[in-house]
Amino acid sequence: MVVERRKPMEIGEGVKRVLAHPLELQAEELNIEDVLDRVLAEPIIADHDVPPFNRSPYDGFALRAEDTVKASTETPVHLEVIEEIGAGQVAKSHLRQGQAIRIMTGAAIPEGADAVSMFEVVKEYEKDSKPMIEVGRKFRPGQNIAQQGEDTGKGTVLIEKGTRIKPGVTAILATFGYKTIKVYRKPKIGIYATGTELLDIDEPLQPGKIRNSNAYMISAQIRKMGGEPLYLGKLADDFEACFEAVSAVLNDVDALVTTGGVSVGDYDYLPAIYEKLGANTLFNKIAMRPGSVTTVAEHQGKLLFGLSGNPSACFVGGELFLRPFIKQAVESTPFLAKIKAVLAKDFPKPNPFTRLVRGKIEYTTEGVRVAPTGLDKSSSVTSIAEADTFIVLPGGTRGFKTGDEVEVLLLDNESDLNPWEK
Repeated sequence: MVVERRKPMEIGEGVKRVLAHPLELQAEELNIEDVLDRVLAEPIIADHDVPPFNRSPYDGFALRAEDTVKASTETPVHLEVIEEIGAGQVAKSHLRQGQAIRIMTGAAIPEGADAVSMFEVVKEYEKDSKPMIEVGRKFRPGQNIAQQGEDTGKGTVLIEKGTRIKPGVTAILATFGYKTIKVYRKPKIGIYATGTELLDIDEPLQPGKIRNSNAYMISAQIRKMGGEPLYLGKLADDFEACFEAVSAVLNDVDALVTTGGVSVGDYDYLPAIYEKLGANTLFNKIAMRPGSVTTVAEHQGKLLFGLSGNPSACFVGGELFLRPFIKQAVESTPFLAKIKAVLAKDFPKPNPFTRLVRGKIEYTTEGVRVAPTGLDKSSSVTSIAEADTFIVLPGGTRGFKTGDEVEVLLLDNESDLNPWEK
C-alpha cells in the first residue's frame, strides 16, 4: 500500500469547510411533555396580555384612591368592606364612594377600584355589625395594581425560533396555551467503529484486543450536541465489507461518523472508501494534536466524519468539527466558548501543531487557572473523564510553563463566536 502524503490544514479552515455544508432539518410537532432540551422551530407569540386583567399583587383591600385624598395618621378615612374575593374570583359589586373590597393576591381588581392597600397598613374593625377599615394614608390611582399587559402584550414574540427549551421556557409555553410545539427534528448521525481489534463492552479482554469505547463516547457526545446517535456496529478490517456497509447506510442518516481507519496504515480503509464512493474530501489532515488524521468528506450533500480510533483524538475531533455541524442546524451558539486562563502546571512538550490538551479549569479569587488532566496521549481515556476544557497551545512552540496565559475552550459553555476566527 502506498503511503499517502497529506497536507495539514489549520483547524479554523477545517471548521469553515464543514460549516459550508449545513444540515437542513425539518420540524416536527411534539407534546409539551416531550420537548425539554429540544430546539424551537417557530417563535412563541403571546396570544393574550399578561396579566390578562388588572390584578392585585398583594393580599389587602381594593379601594378608590379619591376616597383617600385627605387621609393621614391624624385624620384617617373609614371605608366599609362590602365583599371579599380570592384569586380566580370576580367581584359582584361595583365599588362606590366610601367602600372597599377585601382582595387576595391574583384576584381581578373590582370595577370602581383603582388602588390596593395591603393588610398591614390599615386597621380592621366593625361598626354596626359591618366590617370596616381605617386608612391612615393617601393612595394614588394605580398604586399596588398589576396592570393588564404590563408584563407582556398580546402579539409579543416571547421566545425566538432556535431557542433550546429549558424548564423556564416550558412555563411560557404552558402559560400561552402551547399544548404542542414545533421543534427541529434531531439530526440522525450514524456511527461505525472500525477495527478487528475491537471487542464489545461486555466481552472479556483477549490478547491484542481492546473494548470499543469510542462508539459509546461519540454517541454520548452526539446526544449532548442535540443529535440522535445511531450505532450501526463494528466494521472489521476488510475493504469490501466496509465499503458495502458505508454505502448501504448513507440514505438512512443525516451524516455518518466512523471511528478509526483514517490513518495511512495497511488496514486504514476510510480514505479509499471515500474515493470509491466518489466523495469530495474536505480535508484529511488537521494541524492539531491529538487527532491530526481527522478526515471529513462530502457525498451527495451528506458529510462523512472520519475520526481517529484513539479515544482522546476521537473526542477532540468530535467536539471541534461534529459539534458545530450539528448545532449550526438549529442553534445560534454552535461553538465552544473561549476564555483566557493561567496555566497551573508546566507543559513541556514541544508543539509542531496546535495542541488541544484536556484540562480542568478552576475559578479562584486570583483569577482563572487551568491544568492538564491525566495522560496527554491520543490513546488516553482517563484524561477525558475529568476534563471540562481544551487548553489551546499554539503550534511552533517548545512548551509552556506555569503562569503562562493560555486560551481555553469550555466544553460545557457555548458561544456564537467562532473561536478560530481572529
